Amino acid sequence: MLYFNNDSFYVELPQLSKKSTNSKDVVAGLGEIGLPIYQLISKNCQTIGYDTNPKLINKKLNQKYENLPTRFLHICIPFSKKFMPRVKSLYKKFEPQSIVIHSTISPGTTIKIQKSLKIPVIYSATRGIHKRMLNDLKRYTKFFAITPNTPKSKSIANQYSTLLKSCKVKTKKMSNPIALEVAKIVVDTSYYGWLINYAQISNMIAKKYGVDYDEMWSFSDEIQKYLGNRPKMFPGFIGGHCVIPNLALIGDNTLKIIKEINSDYAKILKKRKTRKK
Repeated sequence: MLYFNNDSFYVELPQLSKKSTNSKDVVAGLGEIGLPIYQLISKNCQTIGYDTNPKLINKKLNQKYENLPTRFLHICIPFSKKFMPRVKSLYKKFEPQSIVIHSTISPGTTIKIQKSLKIPVIYSATRGIHKRMLNDLKRYTKFFAITPNTPKSKSIANQYSTLLKSCKVKTKKMSNPIALEVAKIVVDTSYYGWLINYAQISNMIAKKYGVDYDEMWSFSDEIQKYLGNRPKMFPGFIGGHCVIPNLALIGDNTLKIIKEINSDYAKILKKRKTRKK
């Protein structure tokens, strides 16, 4: 809910009961990932939100808990070349006991940050659809990983698991951050892109031979039912800021084909629209 205060507004971030009063969590970045993360964990621990947009910050609440030490600093900002400097800046500002990165990041980023800091750094990839992210956070197991041999990693991992368990979210610890960083891109967003690519290709072939796309794909319905390896996807253009942008994070030439096929498909769709006019 939006509350207006003179000429500005902020997002009211609810604070509920049964919370520890000797520390706080901080969620940095109150966007499509950060706000649902805040809404999730603020039910069970003292939490404040922080964003570069001052209109999104509840200043009164932040001032109230300003002197409380920070337990977890939850990083929910978009990845960019300035990601690491921004994380370090947030670390200096809030001086947390540990950092949890929820953003999708380039493989190797967590270890680089860990080497530059003395506190444990957790990578915890986020899964879900933005418009229903809060519900999806509760639906999916929250994977996380810490660089092996990091001091206090076992204690921090237990604290993080306990926090999410109190939010009724299951957790699973992976062997190292790189495994999870790669998994988020390769078997989540990029795999989804490949599936759509094949739908695009099959739709172009269907158009070439003048056959109905849905009728053609009905041939695979029972195969999908019994084997589960012939998923039918909608042959739309891949937009948004996950599938295609995430390809740049891993820098794999083969995966770049996803973007190329998508671009070619967009050109074909544009030509067909022009012909219809």
